[in-house]
Amino acid sequence: MDKVLLITGASSGIGRATAHAAARAGCRLILTARRETLLHDLVAEIGDGQALGVAADAGDYASLARVVDAGIDRFGRLDAAFANAGTGLDTPGVEGGDPEEWDRMLAVNVNGLLYTARLTLPHLRKTTGHFLMTGSAAGRNTIKGSVYGASKWFVHGFAQNLAEEMKGWHGRCTVIAPGMVNTPFFDEPKPDKLDPQDVADAVLHALAAEPRNCVREIYLMPAL
Repeated sequence: MDKVLLITGASSGIGRATAHAAARAGCRLILTARRETLLHDLVAEIGDGQALGVAADAGDYASLARVVDAGIDRFGRLDAAFANAGTGLDTPGVEGGDPEEWDRMLAVNVNGLLYTARLTLPHLRKTTGHFLMTGSAAGRNTIKGSVYGASKWFVHGFAQNLAEEMKGWHGRCTVIAPGMVNTPFFDEPKPDKLDPQDVADAVLHALAAEPRNCVREIYLMPAL
């Protein structure tokens, strides 16, 4: 698969698994995450001839712009972007929620998604490219008082609207919507739930689809 792919939130979990899967498929990778040490370890595992790592906060437009610029300088083009960065909340509910936590979460889950799209779309237009994002089962089902879930409802709504916008130049847009995934997102391991590799497989399926086929959404749930 001869594609240049950008992945945000690449240092662990879904992002890390997708980076390895895409590398095995032949993609060249622009990888970003806040944790620089983990990001550099990932690049070393893949090989710096195939992957570029640039640490950044997805909720900071200027630092994310530097990632995109560095990737274009290195590889010369962008074929796909996977807006995967996301975070949750320690304090659940609305009445007892923490507004400062909300601000930090929305900066990544909403603004980070918008920033990634705004910065990559001009390059994706040149290659008739593909924009993917990590949604959630929490963005398809109502969960009592879940502000995190509401942020993922935004992701799903935005994905549908962006897909319509990208149709104007034959671009493709996909939202990957997993249920619970066994990642560091949770304090306790969840071995009976989805594995990050399951989500990575869904991303690669959407990327590998024939250009005539826009896979708008992939919804994954644990079988148990």
